[in-house]
Amino acid sequence: MSTETAPEPAGEPVPGPAPSQSSAAAHRFVTSDGTALYVRDTDPGPPGALTVVFLHGWTVDNTSWDRVAAALPKAVDEPIRLLRYDHRGHGRSAPAPRGTATIAQLADDLVELLADRVPRGPLMLVGHSMGGMAIMALAERHPEVLKRVVAIGLVATSAGDLARPDFGLPPWAAAAVLSGEKVLNALLERKPGTMMLHWTPVGLAVLGWLLFGANRRWSDIMATVAQVSRVDPPSGVGFRRSLAEHDRISALAAFRDIPTVLMAGDTDRLTPPEHARRIAQELPDAKFVLFPGSGHMLPYERDAEVTVHLAQLLQEVRGQRPAS
Repeated sequence: MSTETAPEPAGEPVPGPAPSQSSAAAHRFVTSDGTALYVRDTDPGPPGALTVVFLHGWTVDNTSWDRVAAALPKAVDEPIRLLRYDHRGHGRSAPAPRGTATIAQLADDLVELLADRVPRGPLMLVGHSMGGMAIMALAERHPEVLKRVVAIGLVATSAGDLARPDFGLPPWAAAAVLSGEKVLNALLERKPGTMMLHWTPVGLAVLGWLLFGANRRWSDIMATVAQVSRVDPPSGVGFRRSLAEHDRISALAAFRDIPTVLMAGDTDRLTPPEHARRIAQELPDAKFVLFPGSGHMLPYERDAEVTVHLAQLLQEVRGQRPAS
């Protein structure tokens, strides 16, 4: 395992790309259980081109990857295809049917989407938070897919122990937050549609504190609020339960022969750096980057550095990629 501490961020973020102008049909993929997923896919490129698949976190959506997705092709000196989509119950995808708001189901959705959109060629899988957990579930449920995976990026994620997070608070305060969450989830579970929460200044400040590090930007907080507001509430509650049950430390063994970069913020209150260190212990050859002063939303807080580390990993594995 190689570990490095990243420098402080510098400069303003690069604006995300404009929405694709391709047909509505190209943006739609229907899973085997009838759930329509919203997909963003770039030109496939030449035969055998690498496809980078971005998986987003809980309660956000594919737009959380906008900056990294815009910058990565410029940082890699070769044609690459970018595939992004909204998990069921998130963003522009349909709500998760009852009983399907699980991390295991996300792995199944990914396999079906790959079979339809990218049936051949090398893959790089990049997952933020719950997206990283879906990649772990993929190894557990569909290990055959890993034969095509040439690189993995795990960003602010965890292999388990998420049932009772402490958010960096004293025990009594964390217990109060979890009790409040339980009450709120009971209400949200009965309100299908979109969150449409009324965000007070205090609520926005709390969200910023919870998700971001010391150098949080107001525009990033508002972009995250917009994504959270698009979540189907019962789906969000179902995935929260699945997060609490997530325990896939043993699944990490499947990644030991796959070049991997692991990134974490040292002030992350949702998946603290201890979670990243636990993953790093299971993946001794992975590159482990810890960003000082950063929180959970690394695709916003450290988009430039995340892009650089993903590009470096792709350059390291060039020439080692299977054709299919």
